[in-house]
Amino acid sequence: MTTRSLPRLACIGECMVELSPADRGLYKQAFAGDTLNTAIYAIRTAGKSIDTSYITAVGNDHFSDRMIDFFQSENINSQWVVRLADKLPGLYSIELDQYGERSFSYWRNDSAARALFSHGLKERHVAELAESFDLYYLSGISLAILDDHSRSLLKQVLIRARARGARVAYDSNYRPRLWKSKAEAQAVTLEFLALTDIALVTFDDEQSLFDDQSVSQTLSRLSSVGEVVIKQGSEGCTIVHNQNTVYVPTTPVSEVVDTTSAGDSFNGGYLARRMLDDSPEVAAAFAHKLAGTVIQYKGAIIPEAVTSQLLEIETSC
Repeated sequence: MTTRSLPRLACIGECMVELSPADRGLYKQAFAGDTLNTAIYAIRTAGKSIDTSYITAVGNDHFSDRMIDFFQSENINSQWVVRLADKLPGLYSIELDQYGERSFSYWRNDSAARALFSHGLKERHVAELAESFDLYYLSGISLAILDDHSRSLLKQVLIRARARGARVAYDSNYRPRLWKSKAEAQAVTLEFLALTDIALVTFDDEQSLFDDQSVSQTLSRLSSVGEVVIKQGSEGCTIVHNQNTVYVPTTPVSEVVDTTSAGDSFNGGYLARRMLDDSPEVAAAFAHKLAGTVIQYKGAIIPEAVTSQLLEIETSC
């Protein structure tokens, strides 16, 4: 009898040192990043049913040591984490307004993750990486921090992976400050959307990046992607799958504390449920509940006990 291996998810991007507001003007230190957040919430959603790896580069410093310890504490496979002796991880701080909306300050221009392919994973690793996973997840931030040659190597990975039947999931996650120009961001995004099987985009980002005026306009531009999810904040999401369009509303939330990681947690919940063969509608309904729970806590990563409780409630329903 042959034992079927677990589905394998690779999240590609950057983990940074996070400083978030605490009491009396102090800051709390944690680790976060859009693709890392998604990896964590995918693992928490799927439990031991998915083998999730994080693909990034870190330094040899104490922050990087603790970062890897954090990955392992969240059951992330760290096999593909590259350590670079002459680099440090990026850092960012969060400021919250009275409505829970956040603004960020970044120190990441020479972070280790930017050198993931140029100094870490090189041409000789492309074939191995392309053979190692069933689903590859990346974001616009993953692409923005890479130089042209590094993007080319990543593109080779995705092309080879899709040729053997693996899938690619992509969130445009547009951050203007990371790009040389809006035109560059548009060109690179379209280039990688051509390799995407599951597009998880936020309508606000599509408005900023492509000047979309409606969800239908975004759907039209993404018509070549087999599965599209357009996140619309508290208004829910619109999904197109197998040429069928459905709308999935959010679960009402009484109080918004911090919207950090709302979209990332949605992505993690959605991708995990899809990898476990839930329908897009069922996956999105759960992902809304997860994101709605996340925004009621400070910081990108909420206590594991809270997500465990949510899963217990879902299982009992």
